[in-house]
Amino acid sequence: MLSFIYQLARQFELKHGFAPNLIQLNYEQFEHLRTELADIDGLDNLSRVLGMEIVLTTDQTHPSVSWSAVDWSRAVAV
Repeated sequence: MLSFIYQLARQFELKHGFAPNLIQLNYEQFEHLRTELADIDGLDNLSRVLGMEIVLTTDQTHPSVSWSAVDWSRAVAV
């Protein structure tokens, strides 16, 4: 999962000229990532290591990356 995310981020950066700051994952993908990065404690630290905020969705088939001006670290789920 981590190598796939790196590949997505790299492709995004080559296409747009800047790195993505947001990754969208479904819950299963997120759990797989958490398993791969089990040494990293906490969502904030995981986000920091990835260099992207993490957005969890229920309808995401494949992980995707993007750039957003929204400060997702301050967003509240409703």
